[in-house]
Amino acid sequence: MSDTSATPVASYAAKSAASPLAPHKIQRRAVGPKDVQIAIEFCGVCHTDLHQARNDWGRANYPIVPGHEIVGKVTALGAEVTHLQVGQRVAVGCFVDSCGTCPSCQSHLEQYCLSGLKATYNSATQDPGGFTYGGYSKSIVVGEHFVLQVPDGLDPAGAAPLLCAGITTYSPLKHWGVTAGKTVGVIGLGGLGHMGVKFAHALGAKTVMITTSPSKAEDALKLGADDVLLSTDPTAMQAMANQFDFLLNTIPVPHDFNPYMSLLKVDGTMCIVGAIGPTATLNSGPLIYARRSVAGSLVGGIKETQEMLDFCAEHQITSDIEMIKINEINEAYERMLKSDVKYRFVIDMASLS
Repeated sequence: MSDTSATPVASYAAKSAASPLAPHKIQRRAVGPKDVQIAIEFCGVCHTDLHQARNDWGRANYPIVPGHEIVGKVTALGAEVTHLQVGQRVAVGCFVDSCGTCPSCQSHLEQYCLSGLKATYNSATQDPGGFTYGGYSKSIVVGEHFVLQVPDGLDPAGAAPLLCAGITTYSPLKHWGVTAGKTVGVIGLGGLGHMGVKFAHALGAKTVMITTSPSKAEDALKLGADDVLLSTDPTAMQAMANQFDFLLNTIPVPHDFNPYMSLLKVDGTMCIVGAIGPTATLNSGPLIYARRSVAGSLVGGIKETQEMLDFCAEHQITSDIEMIKINEINEAYERMLKSDVKYRFVIDMASLS
């Protein structure tokens, strides 16, 4: 059954780049024929949330309600939605609409929609408020195509970060053919990196954590890494030259890519998933003389994200999380800037009234 009017919803929002997140009422659209209304149980906290809330990228539209790692239960269905049920646990990731007709969308690559995808928050919309509002809220209304099914047996809180950190690392590993017999390096052990290690290991690859921090070695091995390589050790780096089929670079800030290029075999690829924006000048020599590549990847399409959730259920993979209440979000942002979390904050949305 469908709702017939817009609904006021409790949320946490940033009112400006300088203001902390605070309680705020938003309006959610009525449930249309192809819509799903979801009561949000858990929402992961992503670096993107912090960047958008503080307008680090210059694109914030205030008030902004962050959150694009959403897990909850269906509370209402549009009349034309037949594959979901009220009470079913579902998820919503980084985007809630795309054109559906361009070559990317037709190829199940909605994240590369040529007309521009509609992000789960901070995108222009016909909904009340004029911009999409994210998962730091009690409920959300989403078109059925963009609602994912959470498999039974998958911890819902630990599953929330899979909707961004999970698919951001799973998609490139699959695209570049990571399987048993391949050697994969995961650069950086944080929210993305710890998921990269888990996935590479589960896909059967020899998995090496590449880090600047010797203190992270023990954690990396517990997560599934076969070995740890200190990128600050020139001798160790030289010993691993030409050994890697694929490098997943999850470092979340601009940095110099050059030190890692010699680690790749001929035809090897380093994929950037963490840092967005300008970086140091790239030396083309290591690329040309070994036909190496530097690439990028953005989350995954809806079909692949569902595949990832099913893979996680099969292999019992979730994110390592620290649960917080919504009124702790500003403190969590400050801790996240210091990398003081192992490895992802998740908000228990029952704490929002």
